[in-house]
Amino acid sequence: MGPVIALRVVVFAFAVMITAALGATLSTTPASARPARPRWQTLPAPPAMPRADAEDSVEVTGARIFYAVYGQGDPVVLLHGGLGNSAHFGFQLPALVDKFQVIAIDSRGQGRSTRGSVTITYDVMAADVIAVLDKLAIKRASVVGWSDGGEIALKLGIGFPDRVERLFVFGANYDASGSKRRSAPSSTFSAYTVRCRTDYERLSKAGVPYNALVGALLPLWRNPTGITRDQLRGIKAPVMMADGDHDEIIVLDQIEEMARLIPNGQLKVFDSASHFALWQDPDSFNQAVVEFLTAPAPAPAAVSAATPAAASAATPAAMSADRTTSAADDISH
Repeated sequence: MGPVIALRVVVFAFAVMITAALGATLSTTPASARPARPRWQTLPAPPAMPRADAEDSVEVTGARIFYAVYGQGDPVVLLHGGLGNSAHFGFQLPALVDKFQVIAIDSRGQGRSTRGSVTITYDVMAADVIAVLDKLAIKRASVVGWSDGGEIALKLGIGFPDRVERLFVFGANYDASGSKRRSAPSSTFSAYTVRCRTDYERLSKAGVPYNALVGALLPLWRNPTGITRDQLRGIKAPVMMADGDHDEIIVLDQIEEMARLIPNGQLKVFDSASHFALWQDPDSFNQAVVEFLTAPAPAPAAVSAATPAAASAATPAAMSADRTTSAADDISH
């Protein structure tokens, strides 16, 4: 063992000892005596989803894509974050189910959906959503997408403009420059991956190990999504680009840029919240979603005038830039 490696081993062992000592101290310190963590460093667990009105799956390129349907009204699709499942919208469903027909989908290879033999990409998962809508005979739907689900929502707006009504996109970027560099996983993401592993092992019937799922999704997070500025300028649907002001992995400047590029783009930034704002501040998150989904449709002229040049020039005057004041290291989404 060389001197550098030996030194690293000693440093690592010392770090483990310090971590263990701190853990022991915290475990013996009354909770009331510990300093309260800021909201953006917490990870509340979403409540259980109620019984669905219907549950089924659709076969797409060798995979079975699970979905659940709740309520009646204009259709709204919920798309969860990477490694997660549709039950992660447990805080959101009560705010939506009395107003909309909610279709909650487990993305390919995750939750109760199987993987199939094709490589998982955002385009493939967008086609999975269309297959679910086709089976339900739904011509157009709004989409609420979180993280990976937000990337899928953008792909739907680009590739299937006639099938989407509105897009609420939270915590999603369009290329690698929109991801923050980090030297170690955050505590929230570490806790999130533990939660996702537990959920996956409980829900999945595919017999595929959790680590194999992580390996299948890693290329999505390490490489650009393949979305260009011109494609963003071409999205016809109204889009709310949203994020938390303490997002651990997404660069807020790129969220703001996307809101400017999309012709009918708006911006929502949740204060004291992170990539997990929908769990940390569900009241503000739900209010923003419902207000966006129920707002009057933009005038047709706003869509037809959205040429690439006009979209890049139309910034605050042409969009609603609303910064709300109310409230596993490789994993990028």
